[in-house]
Parts: sequence; structure tokens; C-alpha cells
Amino acid sequence: MDDTDSAILTHLQRDARLTNRELARKVGIAPSTCLERVRALRARGVITGYHAAVQPRLLGRSLQALVFARLRPLSREVIYDFESYLTQLPEVVSVFVVSGDDDFLVHVAVPDIEHLHAFLMDRFSARREVVSFRSSVIYRQSGTRVLAPMETS
Repeated sequence: MDDTDSAILTHLQRDARLTNRELARKVGIAPSTCLERVRALRARGVITGYHAAVQPRLLGRSLQALVFARLRPLSREVIYDFESYLTQLPEVVSVFVVSGDDDFLVHVAVPDIEHLHAFLMDRFSARREVVSFRSSVIYRQSGTRVLAPMETS
């Protein structure tokens, strides 16, 4: 990963709709070189896809929450099955398998508190492997959409 690759990634993360010609101009390289580098970044798995950022509230999902869950028995099969189950649910935004007191952290987006309660009671607690869970409502979310390579020493 060199400075040119980093610049390409920065611009694509800010606006994945850039044409190859626009991207090449912003980075200061020839369009053919830019196309070759983008293809190489995809082939290496650095670029895994392109998406549109959306506003959950405008999609009828005004309430977001983080749900922390503990599972038992804890095994590879149980973890994979539960993860697969969660990723199929329309309320689920992201699933994280984590260490510490909890085994899963699940980001959900729903219309309101009643839907969150129904999700927790009907979809989460209905699973035998879930021995406990807790949820925290998200009041505000911030972060960066642009990741740069980090130097390791």
C-alpha cells in the first residue's frame, strides 16, 4: 500500500460514485493507471464493495440500539448459527462477535420502542442459546467513513 493507493481509497470512501477519470484527476495519475490500481485493490480484498450511505430515520427506522448478548453453550457452531440467524433479520444493521462479558454486540434499527421490545422478546429471547441480553438505545452516532492505512512498527 503506497501513497497513491491510500489517496485512491480516501477519495473512493468519500464518494464511491467518482468516475475513473475523475478519480485519476484527483489522485494525479493517468486513468489507465488508476483503473489498474483500483482493480488491484479489489483483487487484494482491500476494496470489498461499494454502497450508498443512508439515513435510517428517513427509512422509517427512528430508533437505533445496541444489543449485548451472552450465549451458552459457547461453541463455534452455536456462534456461527446465531450470527447467521441475526444477519437475516431486517432489523439488524451490524453483528459483532466480541470478547469479554458478552459474546455478541448487535446494532439494530427499528421504527420505535415498541418494535425494539418486540424484536427483543420475539426474535432475541426466543433463541435457546441466548442466556442473557441487554440493550442500550443510541441517542447519537458519529464516526469516520474514511479509513486510512495504519503504520505498524
